[in-house]
Amino acid sequence: MTNAEDVVRYLQDNPGFFEEYAELLAQIYIPHPHGGRAIPIAERQILTLREKSRMLEGKLAELIQFGEENDAIGEKMHRLCLALLPAGELHATLQALYYNLREDFAVPHAALRIWGAAVAGGDAEFAPVSEELRRYAEGLEHPVCGADANPELLSWFGETAAQLRSVASVPLRDGAKACIGMLVLASEDPKRFYPEVGTLYLKRLGELLSATLLRHL
Repeated sequence: MTNAEDVVRYLQDNPGFFEEYAELLAQIYIPHPHGGRAIPIAERQILTLREKSRMLEGKLAELIQFGEENDAIGEKMHRLCLALLPAGELHATLQALYYNLREDFAVPHAALRIWGAAVAGGDAEFAPVSEELRRYAEGLEHPVCGADANPELLSWFGETAAQLRSVASVPLRDGAKACIGMLVLASEDPKRFYPEVGTLYLKRLGELLSATLLRHL
């Protein structure tokens, strides 16, 4: 007895079948995909093509949106680079960094720590960090985002730490890939730096900042 697989195989092996029996297409009715009446097979094909077209349109709109978002981030990175390049000394560099993160990238909270450099003054950026944190930063191959940040990193934000719901930890490295510090971005919005977010631009931010700081250190 012929089963469905035999029919499928026969039609695949004989693509001219419906050309020879063209009138058969007009006589075949199949269930409507959304229920109700039966429809001709040709109409069912049209509905399938329409559904595929809508799906492709949605994918295209999504790709366009991602492209526009990436273009916008790229422009912000460019402006940050232009702000950091002319900074003549470390204090001006840090001011430009914090300003652009806050005003251009809309990052409400940012904290930076740099270690392994002898710099005079009591700037928070050069406050001591634990050996445990240094090892943690050294082990990061790329920026990390999420709600569960290293407790020591959260302590850099003082009383604000209790309100933070998402954090991005960006390791800073020198030319030899040794870790020289950490930039931490934080927000009260749990969806701002969620674990699945792409970290490409965060990585580039870390590389840009590292190269800039090394000029002064």
